[in-house]
Amino acid sequence: MDRKGPGFVTGHSSLTTVHCKETSKPARLNALTGLRFFAAINIVLFHFSNPQWFGWLAPVVNAGYASVSFFILLSGFVLAYNYADRARAGELDRVRFWKARFTRLYPIYLLSLLLSWRMVAPEYGAHTHGMFWTGMALTPLLLQGWIPSLATFLNTPAWFMSAEAFYYLLFPWLAKWKRPARVWQTLVQLAAVWGLGLIPGLLYIAFNPDGIPHPDRWSWGEWLQALKYTPLPHLASFVFGILLADLDRKLARPARLRVALGLAGFAGSYVLMALGPLAPYAIMHDGLLMPLFGCIVLGLAGENWLATVFSVRPLVFVGEASYCLYLLHFNLWNLIHDTHVLDRLGLSRFDPWISYVVLIALALLALHLVEKPAQRQLRKWMGA
Repeated sequence: MDRKGPGFVTGHSSLTTVHCKETSKPARLNALTGLRFFAAINIVLFHFSNPQWFGWLAPVVNAGYASVSFFILLSGFVLAYNYADRARAGELDRVRFWKARFTRLYPIYLLSLLLSWRMVAPEYGAHTHGMFWTGMALTPLLLQGWIPSLATFLNTPAWFMSAEAFYYLLFPWLAKWKRPARVWQTLVQLAAVWGLGLIPGLLYIAFNPDGIPHPDRWSWGEWLQALKYTPLPHLASFVFGILLADLDRKLARPARLRVALGLAGFAGSYVLMALGPLAPYAIMHDGLLMPLFGCIVLGLAGENWLATVFSVRPLVFVGEASYCLYLLHFNLWNLIHDTHVLDRLGLSRFDPWISYVVLIALALLALHLVEKPAQRQLRKWMGA
């Protein structure tokens, strides 16, 4: 086996460090599944907590919006990890791939829309008749994210699915990019994509089109809405994840470098989040953390003690429900509190902590009673 640098492998023989052969099913990356739970619960806490409750973790909770950017990057990485070889070999059936993505994601998305019925009247009052009916038509089609004022229509977190649907549409072509032969070439590509990903935020800072002196998580502006919630500003994160999978292939699974990268990624992310207003919100929301998130992914995709910590069975178990938790938490939280069910059960004194536990439990139920059964049935019907 050829080697280049500490822990790196080159040449076709390196493929055996990940898979027995090009077309074999990749190994599960349980540590990344475990990390997904922390990213999802951080978004819940971002929306429904006071960050100061969490002491030294307050900066992480206050920057919970960055977890969505992490999910976008991770989705590109995981898709490339599983499908890029087939795409480059011309063996990826695009239609079957899109069907598989639809059967995996749409059942919970549809459930989230059904749980949004209480938001219909507020949305009707917040928009003109034309925009309201546009939102009602586009949201089931995963197209609402292309109109900034409608991106969070009915279910605030669902803008993410509008973006992901667009990225999944592009993936079969993005994954066919020729893999660079050398590590430095891959690093140059990653740096270039990172630079492109910073451009939307930097342009917003330079021109300040909304006239907001110091934008933060509470700010609102039409251009800021477009920056935060529409698909194109986040595309670089998805592409970065795809290219990161190439770098992952070149780095031996047990390499000590992976631990160093993972620890550096966690530490660097925390430092930037702890800077608060000193780190410009427009590029913190997506772009600035991209390389650090990449380091975390590479670290946890390895075979080391850091990956083992995030691979414990209970963490992986709840991590598998992270998509359900993310997409359902907003309207479930409102439903729990608007109906005063905790008051009626005499449990309100344990709130909000009991609400977090209930959300996790409901996400697990949705995973096993809705997502997985619906996915199996849809795949039979659609031949996915």
